[in-house]
This record gives sequence, structure tokens and C-alpha cells, in this order.
Amino acid sequence: MTTLHSVEMTINGKTYRVNIEARTTLADFIRHSCGLTGTHVGCEHGVCGACTLQVDGRAVRSCTMYAVQADGASVTTVEGLAREDGELHPVQQAFSDCNGLQCGFCTPGMQMTIASYLEENPNPSEADIRELISGNICRCTGYQGIVRAALLAAEKMREAR
Repeated sequence: MTTLHSVEMTINGKTYRVNIEARTTLADFIRHSCGLTGTHVGCEHGVCGACTLQVDGRAVRSCTMYAVQADGASVTTVEGLAREDGELHPVQQAFSDCNGLQCGFCTPGMQMTIASYLEENPNPSEADIRELISGNICRCTGYQGIVRAALLAAEKMREAR
């Protein structure tokens, strides 16, 4: 007999209350219980970064975190970065402007990692960005557009403050 645990969290401003198994990862909860498929699952070991999202403003690998650990938390997925009126977050817009995506598989995790970082570090160097994204694997872009996008987003976010 499987024991279910009641979990409640706010995801992209909407409250979800679900009974789940303790072993359900946050990534699986978000994708399967909430229907938000922007969070991708690649390695399922926290190595590739595709599943990165924000829990209480901090970037986390959702494939290595259980949903019960996020009980009561505020979670932001890539779907929640854009404003309600549809205007893209500066990181999302910069990815488009700088051709920072190709196949798109790594893109949500990259954007969530960068957006979280820029909130705390508004003036990063190129070396800072390269170090930051070294934990997010991209097989298509060669990272050049991603680095340019992160630096452009930082600039736009500084201007908006």
C-alpha cells in the first residue's frame, strides 16, 4: 500500500494541492500533476541542468528534489518568467535577440539559472556567466549566444532598476 502525502505549493502564482507519493520528484510533480511541461528532464541525476527552476527564488535542479520538500514553497518555472501580459522576461527576450537557443531542450533550465543569478548578481562578467552555466549542458549552440544573451539580459535588467 502506497502512502500519499498532501503537498501544497504556489507555482507561477497558482496554488496546487495534491496528494502524492513521497518519492515523486519536483520535476515529475510539475510536469505530470500540474501539466507544466516547460521544465525538461534530461539526465535525472542533477547533472545536465535541463530541469532547473526556482524554489523561493533560488535555482534548483528539480529532478533531484522531492515535491514534498517544496511543500509550502513558491516555485517559478520557465512558464512563469514572462509577465502576465505576455511580455517576455529580459532573459527570455535576450535569448531570442542573441540566438541563444537552437533545439530548445536546455533553454528553460539555462534561462531559469541565469534569471535567478542575475537577481543577486546584476553586473556579471563574461567569465562569471561561463562559470554559472558550466553546470547546464547544451549540445547545440556552443554557448556563445547563451553568454551574449545573459550579458544583454543583465544590462536590460540593470537599466530597468
